[in-house]
Amino acid sequence: MSTTPRIAIAGAGLGGLVCARILQQHGMPVTVFEQESDPHARSQGGTLDIDQDTGQAALREAGLFDQFLALSRPEGQEWRLYDRHAALVRHDRAGEGDLSRPEIDRGRLRALLLDSLVPGTVRWGRTVEAVTPQPDGTARLHHHDRTGAHADDFDLVIGADGAWSRIRPALSDAQPAYAGVTLVEAHFNDVDHRHPDIAHLVGRGTMSAKAGSRSLVLQRNSNGHVRAYITFRGPQDWHAGLDLTDTGAVRDRLLARYQDWHESLLGILRDNEGGFINRPMFVLPVPHTWQRVPGITLLGDAAHLMPPIGVGANLALLDGADLARAVIGHPTIGEALDAYETVMLPRATDNAKTAQQMLTTLMPDTDTDTAAFPDRLWPAGTRPDPHPDHTG
Repeated sequence: MSTTPRIAIAGAGLGGLVCARILQQHGMPVTVFEQESDPHARSQGGTLDIDQDTGQAALREAGLFDQFLALSRPEGQEWRLYDRHAALVRHDRAGEGDLSRPEIDRGRLRALLLDSLVPGTVRWGRTVEAVTPQPDGTARLHHHDRTGAHADDFDLVIGADGAWSRIRPALSDAQPAYAGVTLVEAHFNDVDHRHPDIAHLVGRGTMSAKAGSRSLVLQRNSNGHVRAYITFRGPQDWHAGLDLTDTGAVRDRLLARYQDWHESLLGILRDNEGGFINRPMFVLPVPHTWQRVPGITLLGDAAHLMPPIGVGANLALLDGADLARAVIGHPTIGEALDAYETVMLPRATDNAKTAQQMLTTLMPDTDTDTAAFPDRLWPAGTRPDPHPDHTG
């Protein structure tokens, strides 16, 4: 870049943070606007498997790979696959020294990225409202905090603000649509001591039990914590007439959906700690593209929200690294965006098509007794990941 551009990133998710980190490594100042009040304002979600060709490549580019490995759990690559009768269909284990997709808690990875930035990079409590292109090719970012509304001009505004991006409307009219599948999240703490049956089911990594359009998934996180995802195909208002804060009523509704499942699996619904969290799955159209608008682009879920099959976080990280590298390596923002979007958009389309195909096969419209985990639909190095990664 011939001159130092003014760069803003909307959203302090994984993709935006790795982009900021790489830009700063090359002497480019950047400001990240995040609506959360501080890094600990909310739970950052469950565990992620970081792929060596995408997410790990981005972390290497950011100079954070060794720190990532120290925090990751290679043993978490283990998968146990069951049918609804609790019969083990398949058991995948990582080989000795296999680092192809080690697990890491999303919160730990985010903290690693945050700690790598220049202090003050992230402006907490700043809610981005919109971005408007300016006649001179810059972009005006509209945001507010507790002191009021603000508008600042930048040479580049990057929308890394997830599924419901406020930056996306400057480029595209596309809106996320319900994918026909809902995840209901539940939690277990100190699982090895307080919930030994759950610990046995999940093993050291992830378990999935399924039949037709229903599945039950457990994911082991750090410190003995396990997240459960009750996943089924159905209307978005499956909970009509139900108070989602009434844990007992939600549990009864879910148990009715799984009444023909093995008793050991129903413990996932009966024994969780705390309430249930409703997470309908949303996706963007495929392909999702846009005509160039000077000074504005997207990455991660803001650009390509797709079913959560284990590629969302990895693609967000790769997007962030690719975009930073393009900005560093080209003389103008326009040329940088040409280079970035020419690679990112086709890659996103290919992955979104695969994700749609996998969702259709793994969660069919018809309910059967079949527990299908079709290897032929899983791209090399990927596997279904039930955690909705919609934060860019």
